[in-house]
Amino acid sequence: MLTHDKLFAKLEDRALLDAAKRLAADERHATATLLRALMEIDTRRLYLGEGCASMFVYCTQVLHLSEGGAYNRIEAARAARTHPLILELFEQSAITLTAIRLLAPHLTAENQREVLASARHKSKREVEALVVALQPKPDAPVVVRRLPAAGGAAPALLPGHGDLAPSSTSPPEPVSIETVDSQHPVAPQVPVKPAHIAPISPERYRIQLTVSRETHDRFRRVQALLRHAVPSGDAAEIFDRAITALAKALERRRFAETSRRCGSAAAPGPAGTGRTRHIPAAVRRDVWRRDAGRCAFVGREGRCRETAFLEFHHVEPYAAGGEATVANIQLRCHAHNEYEARLFFGDGVVRESRTRWGANSSRNEFDVTS
Repeated sequence: MLTHDKLFAKLEDRALLDAAKRLAADERHATATLLRALMEIDTRRLYLGEGCASMFVYCTQVLHLSEGGAYNRIEAARAARTHPLILELFEQSAITLTAIRLLAPHLTAENQREVLASARHKSKREVEALVVALQPKPDAPVVVRRLPAAGGAAPALLPGHGDLAPSSTSPPEPVSIETVDSQHPVAPQVPVKPAHIAPISPERYRIQLTVSRETHDRFRRVQALLRHAVPSGDAAEIFDRAITALAKALERRRFAETSRRCGSAAAPGPAGTGRTRHIPAAVRRDVWRRDAGRCAFVGREGRCRETAFLEFHHVEPYAAGGEATVANIQLRCHAHNEYEARLFFGDGVVRESRTRWGANSSRNEFDVTS
């Protein structure tokens, strides 16, 4: 039996070109079918039961899509749920996943046909121009940036790449700083560009960001104060010290971390009850260490990987008699905490609780969270 590479090698030119067209059409049809499946999975929130806190995690960790591919498909699926015409045009090869993602935030029931028709067979750059026409942006702010000396390179905040100042005795020079002309303030709706973080070796990362002048000045003061301990003024070491101190402070406040040990029993509740909604600091410490600062929900595809927006979860809910003990408390991300509340109490009860306490609150009347 011929392998595909040998099969194609034996095809005549026209037959090979026709085969490529058929394969491209098959790929579009398969992708459209996948989008329909993702729409339903997203609607039912089935990814939660698989141990994933979001559709993005499910697509990358379970379906093994690339991050960019997952993002495009999720956005396209969600847009197609509201505007079914999207899938029809996609299967016709009239628009691409990238075009769908770019256009989705600007589509309405009134303009969808006109906008999608305008995007037919357009390149990404042409679609971006169409988006700008739909929602013009304000003029870019005037940026004043210090340039490097002639023949020199601009200093950068690279881990382990030496001092930011020429020497411990010379006055510090500004580094990688951007300031905005006071006569042309930045429009408040323009989002701040996030820091760029990328690995440069298995154990090293490059972190690049823009800070305010006040932050720069504070960094320079810290650099000067630490000269006795960090003579080189190395930015990477200062950054590490600052992040380490901040992490310890946040853990003390959020998870009651301390070097002292005390009992782990739950604090007594009101007289005569023996129970309490409060989770003692010692219990929170032990749970945080045991669960390693990560959601402990285990689904069919393994344990959830989330480490952000963690909440304390009663395995046996407080409303059902669950106690605030190490054995009964686990860490959950917000998505899986709410997922388990829906499984136990039902959608209607959870919706009522969210209405009462607020959609973004980590508390509900059943004390499923801390």
